[in-house]
Amino acid sequence: MIEMKVAGIALDAVSRNPVILLRDESERRALPIFISNEQARAIIVALENEDSVRPMTHDLFSNLLDDWELALDRVVIHSLKDNTFYATMTIKQGEVTKELDSRPSDAISIALRMGAPIWVMEEVVADASIPVDREADEAEKEAFRDFVSNLSPSDFAQKGRSSNQ
Repeated sequence: MIEMKVAGIALDAVSRNPVILLRDESERRALPIFISNEQARAIIVALENEDSVRPMTHDLFSNLLDDWELALDRVVIHSLKDNTFYATMTIKQGEVTKELDSRPSDAISIALRMGAPIWVMEEVVADASIPVDREADEAEKEAFRDFVSNLSPSDFAQKGRSSNQ
């Protein structure tokens, strides 16, 4: 799993629909997830720490967790099927842990309010992420190619002997 942070909300240039952007720690990969206007608003409220006169649904859920002394341990975006992302929220109370099925946008909105980490399965990142820093990716590939091209069979034999001693 890869921990990701909310980089922000953007508008898709073609559809004009909101997209939440998650970024990995190295800020080399971004995961775009299309969401509705209402979901975007709930996430923006959490990102900007806005207070509302009355609790919104995500605030209500967060308040419920707090009042019942439940902790949102983490959010995991675990799969992508037919262009739809799937997530779970892991809730803990003492030693008891429960996983709740959730839309990623709701889970992210609540995670932002509760300060919980957002994790994405590596397969999802591989399938749906977009590169942010193409130059760094290319430099890393070139460095790896150079490393592999300079290897010889004796390098493996040498390492094998030293690790067994």
